[in-house]
Amino acid sequence: MCGIHGIISRSFSGDEILRRLEKMGDLQRHRGPDNIREKVFDTGNSLVGFGFVRLSILDLETGMQPVVCPLDSSAIICNGQIYNYVELKPQVKDEHFVTKGDMEVALHLYRKKGTAFLQDLNGMYAGAICDVVNRKLLLFRDRFGIKPLYYAEFNGNFFFSSEIKPLLIGGIPSSLNKSRLPTYFTYRYTPGTETIFKGIKRLPPGSFLEYDLDSSAFIVKRYWEYRLGPEDHNLTINEAEEQFYNLFEDAVRIRLRSDVEVGSLLSAGIDSSAVASMAAKSRPDIRLFTISFMEDRYNELPQVKQFIDINKKRLGLTRHHTMLCGSQTLDQLPGIIKSLEEPISLGTILPTDQVCEMAGSHLKVVLTGEGADEIFAGYRKFLIEAAAHEYDGFSLSRQKHLDEIYPELSDYMRIRASNPTHRYSQPELLYRPDELGTLLGLEKTDDLFPEDALPFLSGSEHPVNEAIAFECRARLPDYVILRLDKLSMRHSLEARTPFLDYRLAEFAARLPLDFKINITQGREKYICRRAYAKYSLLDLKTAYRRKQPFTIPIADWLASPSSLPDFLQEILLGDLIKKQGLLDPEMVRNSVNKITTEGIGPDTLVSEADRVFAVVVFSIWYNEFFT
Repeated sequence: MCGIHGIISRSFSGDEILRRLEKMGDLQRHRGPDNIREKVFDTGNSLVGFGFVRLSILDLETGMQPVVCPLDSSAIICNGQIYNYVELKPQVKDEHFVTKGDMEVALHLYRKKGTAFLQDLNGMYAGAICDVVNRKLLLFRDRFGIKPLYYAEFNGNFFFSSEIKPLLIGGIPSSLNKSRLPTYFTYRYTPGTETIFKGIKRLPPGSFLEYDLDSSAFIVKRYWEYRLGPEDHNLTINEAEEQFYNLFEDAVRIRLRSDVEVGSLLSAGIDSSAVASMAAKSRPDIRLFTISFMEDRYNELPQVKQFIDINKKRLGLTRHHTMLCGSQTLDQLPGIIKSLEEPISLGTILPTDQVCEMAGSHLKVVLTGEGADEIFAGYRKFLIEAAAHEYDGFSLSRQKHLDEIYPELSDYMRIRASNPTHRYSQPELLYRPDELGTLLGLEKTDDLFPEDALPFLSGSEHPVNEAIAFECRARLPDYVILRLDKLSMRHSLEARTPFLDYRLAEFAARLPLDFKINITQGREKYICRRAYAKYSLLDLKTAYRRKQPFTIPIADWLASPSSLPDFLQEILLGDLIKKQGLLDPEMVRNSVNKITTEGIGPDTLVSEADRVFAVVVFSIWYNEFFT
């Protein structure tokens, strides 16, 4: 886990590029506190500068980057890890190696296969290759976008980086992309290629950018698309359980490859518990890290302790670290939002930051359960969507049963949109179009979900699979995983996600829908639960525990704004919103006055506190980057 940054220029001198690279690297030393290096390559018409900050995890002695091939001067820098480099190395065994790590294997595969080498990689990565022979620079990103990569052009120069701040200091002017504001205040994040900084773009997941060093032209191409193909109805449930277990076991195994200690984040969720259990089979002394809350209805610590007590003797789970996340963590919001770099109105940014800080004080690498809910249909909204789709075809008795186990179903069916772009996130939208008009002073808002964030759909998918495709293409990389990457790296911690092994994802895409969800039992991630229990990864009680959303008591914390830290009072009760001049201060003040804790809990999708929190996050973010 590291950070990369680079410049392509025909106008800067080599010394000027090195000076800028050094400043860019200083801004992301949290990603790589162990070492830093800059190097400039003269390609004739252009100079290419590579910068690298290192968090030493694999190949501690020889793994520093850039890695340069002595035969043709091609070079690679990459943030992340290629987990299957051991299995890939025989393909390039005749090459001259100067390191013992994963990235040199990737470089030689590129020299042998060109961009087709990306099909071989299994990992999380965002990297750059300077190909002097073919006069190209290649930027590439892993299939699910686990590792971020940004780029921009300005004054004839090309810049790229793992984070946005280095681009701003490296040569890109800071300017607000106002067209993204309605999207943020609708979806809580900004999906797609365009960021909220004008001119700064994300390289999409599963894509590469090829830059011609002679013409300065570039193209972006996808090498992998998450597609829900035809369901394999020849597969029995027992065969599916076995295939899932074998793939999951191998996904965890290769993510335990490290020359330093690996721990695991643990919540009451079945997926992080299964990851910890699988990892403990080979590392029984694994460290576990859990966040707790004072508010009982949000606190998962009792269930976590129950899981550990049941499995302590069998798995040797003896090193468990906990931390309390209370309202005092709101003091950390400015630092958290500065690290996120983009406004993300997700309450879990607070406990995520806290658990990463705790883990980062003990080690450099953790496993997490992220990704399972997206690829295996783990959210309650998938069950609701399936029930709504099937409802009219059921008998009256079965309809009554669905009404009983899904009390929100009738309300959802009344608002359910026909367009999957709108339907899949409809119950979670923060502000309606008319409210956005008032909040942002807009006469109208267009379709706010960007086209380049839409998944590939053939039109024949079941509505639940359509929803899964949207989750995996947009929300997962630009919302869920972006939060995990930025906040783990804020504390120099590498977070590995076994469920985002592309083999597991492609397996899930072929499963019959009723292997993923069981609407009559109200079970999401059905195949996962069955396999966890069958192969004794989890005890029965844990395996079939009701899913509890991982969220925070934000309504409890914001209900008394006069008791909040001064900077929050200035936003909610003071003049900061008016001074910033982007949001309607009267509407914000009215919203603050409507915050209530009555009827609000972990299952609440949108509360007045959520809407206010989005304002808080944006206001802090704008203050940090523009004022």
